[in-house]
This record gives sequence, structure tokens and C-alpha cells, in this order.
Amino acid sequence: MNEKDRINNQINNQIDDNLALQILRQIPTPVMAVDRDLKIIFMNQAGCSFIGKNFEEIKGSYCYSIFNSAHCQTPECRMKKVIEGEDASKAVRNEIRINDRTVYIEYTAAPLKDDNDNIIGGLEYILDITDRVRQEQKLKEQSRIIMEISTPAIKLWDRIVVLPVVGVIDSMRAQQMMDTMLKQITKNSSKVIILDIQGVAAVDTAVANHLIKIAKATKLMGCRCIISGISPAVAQAIVQLGIDLGEINTNSTLEDALSDAFALLKFEVVRKK
Repeated sequence: MNEKDRINNQINNQIDDNLALQILRQIPTPVMAVDRDLKIIFMNQAGCSFIGKNFEEIKGSYCYSIFNSAHCQTPECRMKKVIEGEDASKAVRNEIRINDRTVYIEYTAAPLKDDNDNIIGGLEYILDITDRVRQEQKLKEQSRIIMEISTPAIKLWDRIVVLPVVGVIDSMRAQQMMDTMLKQITKNSSKVIILDIQGVAAVDTAVANHLIKIAKATKLMGCRCIISGISPAVAQAIVQLGIDLGEINTNSTLEDALSDAFALLKFEVVRKK
């Protein structure tokens, strides 16, 4: 290679480096680079805007002093992991504190290497997912409220609570029913809980097992569980499946279940003349 070609290559390489740096600076996603001591050596414009500071203010600062995230200075720090040679390139969620407000992020870390493939620091790419997380929290809260509404516990009489069930009973619904019943037992000092399944379209082995678990849990709390609303179709299904409900009291109607509850508590209903 002659001198002219060598100079042209140097110029082209310099142009490529400058272009790459300009692209990195203008990426709309926050990007940060640190050295092996976790001191900031680069942050693009999006990153500076994200934290509300210019690069000169944070240059040379420890990254954990700027972000103060839930992972900072803990074994969960992905930046520290990649600098130490671990594979921690998978994007993970985190939360940081910026100007006294919590921001939820998803970040990815990668090792920063020199021309000889030696790790000299780390790179981090940050995505603000605060809106997404808040929407997820809102949906979770709405789901919780819907579950509570769909599993109402009603105090029917002194120490007698009825839990009408409508729809499908899956594992999540069964857990919600159990939680609701156990809370009612504690709150009202209940001695009998009537689980009315008249609105349950079908009972299979899984549903029956859920009901048995709920009945056993209430018994451990010193409360009897009566299952009412056993339709002819449900009764046939239970028999055909060979399901043993054990010592659980069952009734076809809520009225009969309430009569049994009165008998268990030695209540006597007298018609007033």
C-alpha cells in the first residue's frame, strides 16, 4: 500500500468513526457506556434528556449514583455482570429514581470491548416502560376487583355466610374463593359457610378437587362448609366420575343448606303467630 492509499484509508476510517458516533448520539433510546469501575464515559442525547442532565455534569460519575436503581450495587446489576464476563444480555425490568419520581425501565447490558477483544467496560440500552407497567398494574387491579365482585361473600345469618358461585371454577378462581371464605370466617367468626354452586354449569374432577380443598381449609378454621345447588346433572357427573366429596355436606337448594346450617348451630326458627 502506497502512502496515498494509507492516508485515504485513515481518512475513511475517521469518517466512519465520526459517523458511527453521530448515529450513536442521535439514537432516540438512551444509551450509556461505563468503564470497568462503572464510571460513565459516554451517554447519548436521549440518555441525558432522560435523566435531565447534560453529559458534562455526569461524565466520570458512577452510574449507580445517577440512576439509583433497584439493581444498582446488588448482584442483579447487569452492567457489572457483563463487565465480569457473564452472559447477562437478556433484557430485564428495573426501576429507577429520577427527580423524586419512580420510572420503570427495561434495560439490556453488553460488554464494551477494545480492538483486541478485551472487556474495557459496559454498554447499556434503556427503554422507558413506565406507561406499560402502570397499565399492567391497572389491569391487574381491575382483574382483582372483578374477581372479588364475581365471588361475593354474604353474611346470611349470625355466624352463617353464603358464597354464591357463578361461572367457571379454575385454579385462580378457586384460590380467590378460598381467600374470600377464610377472610370472612375471621371477620365474622363464622361457623358455617354455604358454598352455593347453582350457577356452575359443569363439575369435573378438577372443579370437585377445588371444592374439597376449600371445604378442608374452612374446617381447619373451625368452620363447617355446606355445598348447595347440586343439580341432577352435577350429581350424575360426580357419580360417573367417581368423585368422593368425603364428609362435606351437600344440598340441592340453598334453602335446605340454610336449614342444615341452623341445625348445626342449634338455631330454631319459630313462625311468629
